[in-house]
Amino acid sequence: MSVYSHEFLTLALIHFLAVIIPGPDFIVTVRQSTLYGHRIGCITALGIGCGISVHVFYTLIGVGLILSQNQSFMSIFQMIGASYLLYLGWNYIQGASKPIELSMDQASNLAAMTAQKAFMTGFLTNALNPKATIFFLAIFTSIVNATTPLGIQIFYGGWMCLVNALWFVGVSLIFTRPNIRSGFLKYNAVLEKMMGVLLAGIALRLIWSVVFH
Repeated sequence: MSVYSHEFLTLALIHFLAVIIPGPDFIVTVRQSTLYGHRIGCITALGIGCGISVHVFYTLIGVGLILSQNQSFMSIFQMIGASYLLYLGWNYIQGASKPIELSMDQASNLAAMTAQKAFMTGFLTNALNPKATIFFLAIFTSIVNATTPLGIQIFYGGWMCLVNALWFVGVSLIFTRPNIRSGFLKYNAVLEKMMGVLLAGIALRLIWSVVFH
């Protein structure tokens, strides 16, 4: 492993910097945590971490190379991902009109947001994020040497899954602090709309780039 330490440290640093920049994963984690509590927020974070395994898997088996070399396939994948983000954004905007008056315990037990649904929300948000696809293709083709053993590359992928999950668990912990959460719920309508608009904006920008590329 020491032979690949430089490669790993470079990969880990670039990945961590990408993780901490707010994007769809961050927006979804904050929303889930503040509305439904720490438990649902953490489960969503685990879903996000597992979502990375999709990008790692298709990159390792060579599908990523096919996507990068076939613009039509890449465009289809990007449109699917952008459509999902647009769907989430619209749901957030629509949900902003509903009053939220929940205690932390009540929120975490809402039947409307089960653990399975929370996990899948996080998982799909990351797995269908076109920017994540492009990011993984870029770092695995430019940083990871083609001669790096498959086992080492799998370790890289596992590390990134773990870092993503832990980072967003931390985000959930911050946004479920009583003072932060109460502030969020107080201005829920405005903040929900803002998050919905941000997700919709990201999605529309991706669609624009695909259509007019």
